[in-house]
Amino acid sequence: MALDAETLNQLLDTVRRYVDERLIPLEEQVSRDDRIPDEIPAEMAEMGLFGISIPEAYGGLGLTMGEEARVMMELGRASPAFRSLIGTNVGIGSQGIVIDGTEEQKQAYLPRLASGELVGSFCLTEPEAGSDAQSVRTSARKDGNGWILNGTKRFITNSSRAGVLTVMARSDPDAPGSSGITAFLVDAKSPGISIGRPYRKMGQQGTHVADIVFEDVRVPADAVVGGVEGRGFKTAMKVLDRGRIHLSGVCVGIARRLIEESLRYATERKQFGSRIADFQLVQAMLADCQTEMYAARSMTLDAAALYDAAGKAPMEAACCKYYASEMVGRVADRAVQIHGGAGYMAEYAVERFYRDVRLFRIYEGTSQIQQIVIARNMVKAWTDGG
Repeated sequence: MALDAETLNQLLDTVRRYVDERLIPLEEQVSRDDRIPDEIPAEMAEMGLFGISIPEAYGGLGLTMGEEARVMMELGRASPAFRSLIGTNVGIGSQGIVIDGTEEQKQAYLPRLASGELVGSFCLTEPEAGSDAQSVRTSARKDGNGWILNGTKRFITNSSRAGVLTVMARSDPDAPGSSGITAFLVDAKSPGISIGRPYRKMGQQGTHVADIVFEDVRVPADAVVGGVEGRGFKTAMKVLDRGRIHLSGVCVGIARRLIEESLRYATERKQFGSRIADFQLVQAMLADCQTEMYAARSMTLDAAALYDAAGKAPMEAACCKYYASEMVGRVADRAVQIHGGAGYMAEYAVERFYRDVRLFRIYEGTSQIQQIVIARNMVKAWTDGG
C-alpha cells in the first residue's frame, strides 16, 4: 500500500537532509580510505533504509516501486558507495525471498534484512557467466536430505559483510539452459565458503566486491528458495526487473548532484570578465544535462508505476535502466567539461563521479543486454498482437 503524501514527503525530506548534512561531507574520506565509517550503517538502519522494499509485515517500510525510486533519487545525490551499502538488502539480496520465498524463509530472513542486522548478497555472476546468466556452472548436487554446492561466483557486492547468500546453481546438469538452475539461501559462514580479496576498482571506493568460492558446501533441503527446484533463473529475472528501476532512480539522483556541482562552479567561475554560466556554449551543456535528467526521471517514474500496477515491467525497466545509465555518463562528462581543468582534479566531486558512474552501464545488465531485452519484448508484443 502506498504511503500518504505527507508521510512520503517526510521520508524524502529526511533522506535529503541526511545526504546533505551527513553523507556528502564524508565522501572524500570514504574515497580516500575505501571504507565507510562504522557508524553509517547503524544510522541508515535506524532510518529504516535497509528495509524500504521489504513488506511491513516483515519489519520493512514496504514502499512501492515508485516510492523506492524517489528515495533513490535523493540518496543518489551522495556517493554511490552509500547507496550500495543498503542496495543488496533493498534489492537483489532480499527480493528473491520476497517474490518467491516460502513463508518460513520470509519469517527467517526478511525481518533481519529489513533491520540491517543481516546483510544479503546475490550470487549469480561467474567467471564464465555474466551477461549469459543461463551458463551458470556452479553445481548443486543432491546428497541425502540436502545439497552440496561447488563453484565460484565473481564480483559479488557486499560479499565481505554478507550473512546470507542467494546462490544460483545448476541443480540439473541435463536440463537445457535456465531450466536446470535453482536458487539457494546459504549461510555465508558455512564451512567450505571462502571470500577473495576485494577488487581494486575504477571508482565507487567504499563499495567492496569480491569473488566467493564454494567447495563442498553443504546446505539443507529447505535452503531452496520457495522449495521449488529449477526456478532460480526465473527468480533472478524477476529480481532484476525491480533492480533496474531502482538503479535508474540512483542515476537520476547522481545526475542531479552533477548538475548542482556544475551550476555552482559555472556561476562562481569567471573568464573574460564574465561568469562562465553566461556563455552560451556552457549554457547549452547545462541545458542538455537538465533535459536528459528530466527525461530519465520521467521514464523511471513511469516504469515504476507500470511495475506497481502489474508486478512486472521487463521492457520498460530495461528502457529506463539503459537510458538513465547512459544519460548519467553523458552528464558526468559534461560536468567535467564545464569545470575545465579543475574537473580533472581529485579535489572536485565531478572527477570522482565521472569514474563512479561508469559502472551503471555494466551491472544489473549491460546497456547491450538492455537493448536485447527491449528488442525481444518489442518483437514478442508485435508477434502476439499480430
